[in-house]
Amino acid sequence: MKKIALSLMMTALLAACSSTPKNEGGAAPTPAPVTNGTTTSGTTSGGTSGNDLAQKGYSPLTDPNNVLSQRRVYFDYDSFAVKQEFTPLVEAHSKYLLDNKSARVIVQGHTDNRGTAEYNLALGQKRADAVKKLMNAYGVQDAQIETVSFGEEKPLEQGDTEEAWERNRRAEIVYPGEQQ
Repeated sequence: MKKIALSLMMTALLAACSSTPKNEGGAAPTPAPVTNGTTTSGTTSGGTSGNDLAQKGYSPLTDPNNVLSQRRVYFDYDSFAVKQEFTPLVEAHSKYLLDNKSARVIVQGHTDNRGTAEYNLALGQKRADAVKKLMNAYGVQDAQIETVSFGEEKPLEQGDTEEAWERNRRAEIVYPGEQQ
């Protein structure tokens, strides 16, 4: 019971210390246009028409040529700052959520296996929350985003190598019905 209470207190403490993304220009970021491919004609951002996607059994979320099929945001060691290189990915999913108001996502935070279980749960939550905050900055409402931390419990790679740790420090954007 003490471990659970301590874990909750650490999570609340880390969440209270979190910061919002700085907006030095003073203006809210403007989401870039991304075609969501929900129409049966037209072209997705990956260059595949809606009819081609349907024939191949893809949706915009599963088309390997569409940025929406990418779901992982990787983080530096002991960090929960979304790297600049993943901003277009988060932006594309934000645009999809804005265009599909009934769509929902679960942002799952993960860590490598270094650190205590409590610390990794808190860090995983901060990573998931960082992706959520960036989506909020693009206009996505809280009701469309759920966050959860798995800490070190669901590694992509086993082992204690830098490559394994790098792959395990991530947040995953999961749409309901997808297996993760």
